[in-house]
Amino acid sequence: MTIKPDLNANIPAELGSVHFVGIGGSGMSGIARLFLGAGHRVTGSDVRDSDNITALRELGAEIAIGHDAANVGDAEAVVVTGALWQDNPEYQLALERGLPVLHRSQALAWLIAGKRLVSVAGAHGKTTSTGMIITALLELGADPSFVNGGVIEELGVSSSAGTADLFVVEADESDGSFLLYDTSVALITNVDPDHLDHYGSLDAFEQAFVDFADRAREFVVISSDDAGAVRVTERLSHPRVISFGEAPHATVRLHSIETDGPVSFAIAYEDAEYRATLRIPGRHNAINAAGAFAVLVGLGFDPEASLAGIERFAGTGRRFELHGTVGGVSVYDDYAHHPTEVAAALSAARTVVGRGRIIAVHQPHLYSRTRLFAKEFAEVLERYADETVVLDVYGAREDPEPGVTGALVSERFEDPSHVAFVPDWQEAADHTARIAREGDFVITLGCGDVYRIVPQLLGSLERERA
Repeated sequence: MTIKPDLNANIPAELGSVHFVGIGGSGMSGIARLFLGAGHRVTGSDVRDSDNITALRELGAEIAIGHDAANVGDAEAVVVTGALWQDNPEYQLALERGLPVLHRSQALAWLIAGKRLVSVAGAHGKTTSTGMIITALLELGADPSFVNGGVIEELGVSSSAGTADLFVVEADESDGSFLLYDTSVALITNVDPDHLDHYGSLDAFEQAFVDFADRAREFVVISSDDAGAVRVTERLSHPRVISFGEAPHATVRLHSIETDGPVSFAIAYEDAEYRATLRIPGRHNAINAAGAFAVLVGLGFDPEASLAGIERFAGTGRRFELHGTVGGVSVYDDYAHHPTEVAAALSAARTVVGRGRIIAVHQPHLYSRTRLFAKEFAEVLERYADETVVLDVYGAREDPEPGVTGALVSERFEDPSHVAFVPDWQEAADHTARIAREGDFVITLGCGDVYRIVPQLLGSLERERA
């Protein structure tokens, strides 16, 4: 069973030396970086080495590979994620010692105290939208603090401590922890059904977003197009709501979207028109840009300068990230792990692949999500990819469920000739290399560890073309 931290626990005024269990994750590493910047001694552990861990060590963090009670040392507080198991020895020792055990969101809330917080939430689009806001604020001359769920390409980091009173965070709704933040500005990108294993029902999931939005001190920015967001909007009591999207009534109305290559679009706002061309592809990124624009103009920044700042955004790590090209076959990685995200990622790829084909390498994430959405995953993969290779399920925080494997997805393809369920990674890489042709895009999809197959894919492509 995974850890269920007490999100109502009191957080000490002083934390002292802090130990992070699972410090290499994108969210944990970003928070650890800020603790280091604030002068705290930081220790941590993780199951394997990574670029995030290397960067933290260079900043002074002491990090062990592997989980062991001895790693806690003389830490005065311990930070954990919901992905850890109850029997984790470091977690258990912290409990025995009576140390403050903080969920990562509680640690972040402690850091944010006293700042003017922009919280970005939604089933998908959070990381990109957060990155756009941060990039634009820097271009506008502001110096915000921030924690994002992915590395912002032009900055090379996922977090930083700024000098302005603004703090921008990607807020996690998966376990309700986004309700911990003292939010000034709430951006809701969408309310697509997800994490129902935690919330128990769609109504409870949507009510969490209502609570999140109504608690915002200043204003709420929310999609005018997403069905779930529309239902949430109808339930809001907040006095200042800014909507964005293609709906005719949207406060920030998006139109004239062109997706041939880097996406371009127009925005109508307060009787004026503004045009932009992004450095990244995909219709969904035009929508993300409209949400970011709404936040910026809501904060009082000039509309034209805000959109120019958003145009500078070059993407984040694990979002349509190119890792290499072999024999004319390009290998990308994307974090997409929900049917809507998969559709968006593959649609974006379609706009730039030209005459090439798209080969999706899909790693289902969570047994519950795979069981609930196997049909939807199959539909979007079959519709948007030319060929699909399905790996086995990355369980993360969940115990295995009998009968739930990647085959649940592959078996739901209408045409089985364009899909293969290949649990063994090397076999999957070899299969992908055999079917790939010059001009094709291979795209790994998932928020687990599927990115680790990329070197195998590149190696198999090299051997196939030797």
